[in-house]
Amino acid sequence: MPLETLNRIILDPAYADYLAILKGARNGLVYGAKVRFPHALVMAILFGKGSWKNRIISILRATKTHALNLAKFVTIYKTLLLFQRKANRGKARKADTFIAGLIGGYIVFGERNAINEQIVLYVTSRVVASFIPRDVPPSAHPYPERDAVKPLPPNARIFSFFAAVAWGAVMYLFKEKGETIQPGLFNSMTVRFSRTKERDIGLTDWIMQYIYNDSNYWEDLRTLIWHNK
Repeated sequence: MPLETLNRIILDPAYADYLAILKGARNGLVYGAKVRFPHALVMAILFGKGSWKNRIISILRATKTHALNLAKFVTIYKTLLLFQRKANRGKARKADTFIAGLIGGYIVFGERNAINEQIVLYVTSRVVASFIPRDVPPSAHPYPERDAVKPLPPNARIFSFFAAVAWGAVMYLFKEKGETIQPGLFNSMTVRFSRTKERDIGLTDWIMQYIYNDSNYWEDLRTLIWHNK
């Protein structure tokens, strides 16, 4: 199939919703690898034990788990958003993001393992922080000294529901109350602000967001699969 024909199909609005799911999965995969690989590499160098062969295997395993989990979550999330919109006669509701995040969080991040615990706790801290009033300087409190204790893993069943609520909440907040999201998390989802070229429909897109909204925009095969604009 000629590239020109393929690009024409890719830009066909009839396929936009489904291709957005594909690109969302691609973005989750790439972002997960970019975030986890350097982190796992540094941790292996500074704190790793055993042979370098085992450390490399651990780095690759952690990177694979993180990347695939984000890809799976975005795929489920965007698929459920599309399903709910179609079920509601093409109209999106505010609760759709929470429901999609809730189900996606349970399916993908409900399994308790080291990678999922880190991701869910990171998301949860940002969800909790979103309830803090804005523009109020935080009070500085010194951290109290703590006795050395051995951490215990959370209950597996409770952790599954914990993960579901956390992801449902953060996706709703990002969509409906983005100003309350902690900057670190918001910036990880928002790669850049730019104006795209006007499309045939005459609309100008201001914000292209990497995992969430950037997966809704492409101009050809390269920007669908290989690289964002």
